[in-house]
Amino acid sequence: MTTPEPATEQLSREVLLRQHAEARRRRDAAPLGSEEYRQAAAEVGRIEVEIARLERAMDPPRV
Repeated sequence: MTTPEPATEQLSREVLLRQHAEARRRRDAAPLGSEEYRQAAAEVGRIEVEIARLERAMDPPRV
């Protein structure tokens, strides 16, 4: 028996929002300009793009 995959956009958005909060926490805890800071900042940006993509695809778009 296989595990069902989450199919709703809302669930995916909620997961992304949790990941975003965690990445922001790591960014804020890292020394400014450090490699950890740069990596976390890049992840924050990547997640924000994914959230925006999901929100634009919603019916009606969440803009």
